Amino acid sequence: MRATRSPRNPALAGWSRENESTMPSALPRADPAPADGLLPSSVTRGWAERDFGVYVHVPFCRVRCGYCDFNTYTADEVRGVKQSDYAGQAVAEIQRAVEILDATGAPRRPVSTVFFGGGTPTLLPVTQLAQLLGSIRDAWGLASDAEITTEANPDSVTAESLAQLAAAGFTRVSFGMQSAVPHVLATLERTHDPERVPLVVEWARAAGLQVSLDLIYGTPGESLDDWRSSLELALEQHPDHVSAYALIVESGTKLARQIARGEIASPDDDVQAEMYELADTVLAERGFSWYELSNWARDAGTRSRHNLSYWTGQDWWGVGPGAHSHVGGVRWWNVKHPAAYAERIAAGVSPAAGRETLDEETRRTETVLLTSRVADGLSISELDLPGRGAIAGLIADGLIDGGAAIRGRVVLTLRGRLLADAVVRRLLGS
Repeated sequence: MRATRSPRNPALAGWSRENESTMPSALPRADPAPADGLLPSSVTRGWAERDFGVYVHVPFCRVRCGYCDFNTYTADEVRGVKQSDYAGQAVAEIQRAVEILDATGAPRRPVSTVFFGGGTPTLLPVTQLAQLLGSIRDAWGLASDAEITTEANPDSVTAESLAQLAAAGFTRVSFGMQSAVPHVLATLERTHDPERVPLVVEWARAAGLQVSLDLIYGTPGESLDDWRSSLELALEQHPDHVSAYALIVESGTKLARQIARGEIASPDDDVQAEMYELADTVLAERGFSWYELSNWARDAGTRSRHNLSYWTGQDWWGVGPGAHSHVGGVRWWNVKHPAAYAERIAAGVSPAAGRETLDEETRRTETVLLTSRVADGLSISELDLPGRGAIAGLIADGLIDGGAAIRGRVVLTLRGRLLADAVVRRLLGS
């Protein structure tokens, strides 16, 4: 049985662990983006009914992990680009975003969620992260209950830096723990010591930050006992939120080349499925509930609202190289390389590389694809007649919850989560 994975984002073209909004190695095909970045007035339809979030992509890492195909760069890969200049460039894009959205005639909305992803955002000084958050606050204002998250590696923070982030207005930190087992971390080429995880969680708690821990399962050579050890260590830290992703071998990565040369075995789909089931069981025993295929939270208040905004069709502006944006059915993505991004910002033109306007059929398809994967489920009213006709068979096959269907929702069972791609195909009649 093949364990499913979350699609790369609502554009099906990018992710960043818990967050789902950065670029993979290939850009989707679409129309060229206008140099001025202006949006059609149609984006304001239903404006007040949707939340507005901001994603900030920080494309820098100290080292590149062998499995990673995110849009990230080490110092050797961005020669001629100063990391210290990045915050100013991102602020300039935020200021331009205000002008573009104002030009549509839409009222300004306070930002509901902000997510700093990467890369490793906490490679930037806290002063620069605070500057970026301050520019978002100045541009649109922040909702009174705004969720402000940064990703971090366990070896990229200190007690002082976490306290400073909290003082600047951050409310959550998402640590890339990945595993508690040294040989698994070595295969993934992660640089942190697993014994540091309890320490950084303690520091984050002392600063008043909510804590999420990101895990990866299915690494070649990882046993079920190894995976259980990682889950247990993560849960011993009493996090608010846990993300668990199956390792996917992306073409062009060092890991893919190692597998092609026979140096490392390929991940086993059946083992990954067993690991997903184990994670769901262990997390449920400790009081966590799944709310999206790869994410579990202690309660509704500790779900990642920014994560959910992608799956439920809200609006967000993506800032930085390779970041994706979506506003009112228009989707676009920035040029990938920091040098190209810096050049466009300096020239006063939009950093967008391409964009597309979703027609009604595409939007309906994506609603089915994305919303069916969250625990609150998909309204059956979103389905066409063939999709509704598939409901009885999906219940009989144990893939969706019968009681929820009677109440008008498509909610995946555990088996359905493992076979979510197949469920979606049947709901779409394909």
